[in-house]
Amino acid sequence: MSPELLQSLKVYSQFVHPVLMWVLFGLTLYAMYLGIQLRRVRSAEGEKKKQLLKGRFNIRHHQIGSILLATMVLGTLVAMGATYINSGKLFVNPHLLVGLGMTGLIATSAAMTPFMQKGNDLARYTHIALNVVLVGLFGWQAITGMQIVQNVVNRITGNG
Repeated sequence: MSPELLQSLKVYSQFVHPVLMWVLFGLTLYAMYLGIQLRRVRSAEGEKKKQLLKGRFNIRHHQIGSILLATMVLGTLVAMGATYINSGKLFVNPHLLVGLGMTGLIATSAAMTPFMQKGNDLARYTHIALNVVLVGLFGWQAITGMQIVQNVVNRITGNG
């Protein structure tokens, strides 16, 4: 590969993580919507329940949750790798630490699934609480991530 191509890959690799995380943030909000619908199914009765069951919210919630788990873990690793490749070091800052914490939260939340399937309400409430915290942290990460992207753009364009 030519040095110019390698340099271009190096520059553009810094934007894969932010784009991926914005997509994941949207998917996270969609998973939350599906989870809320799933709770409605559980509490519904009769004809209302039959109508809600047609939405297959449980299957869609599990599928999106699986995609989120895998992509968040891989996205975290890719971001750390791209940062190291481009800077020769990792910047230990709140964005990195919160991102690592979020990766742990989503893994723990997903680990509640077998217990929830057996009707364990503590696991269900833990799953919900972890995911509410996760959504809040994701919003904060979006803001701090855009600040980091702005710093990268300024460094690339020579404005910073």
